Amino acid sequence: MFSHIMVGTNDLERAKTFYDAVLGTLGVRPAKIDGHRMFYRTPTGVFGVGKPINGEPASIANGGTIGFACESPEQAQAWHEAGIAHGGTAIENPPGIRQGAAGQLYLAYLRDPDGNKICATKRMG
Repeated sequence: MFSHIMVGTNDLERAKTFYDAVLGTLGVRPAKIDGHRMFYRTPTGVFGVGKPINGEPASIANGGTIGFACESPEQAQAWHEAGIAHGGTAIENPPGIRQGAAGQLYLAYLRDPDGNKICATKRMG
């Protein structure tokens, strides 16, 4: 459904340190900075982080969340811990299983150093 997802940053080096660590727990290789942006490429999609092209400061999307698929609750927990260790902020409930309309999900939420809301998700069962 998606070709890529991109979030903004005001500090590309800080964002790279954070996302290299967080996405590394999911087996994603570190990005290379290409001018004002960088991309994490996988067989299932591309995640990009960059400075806004219009030169204005990056800001967070109110109500937006980007979810990263995990293979296990342990991987989601490692993702969360790597995020906190590299400048992210834990938000919402602590990582754990939640029951919802889609069934049981293991969820772990963070704000990245620029304030973007991201989530590690493992669909249970």
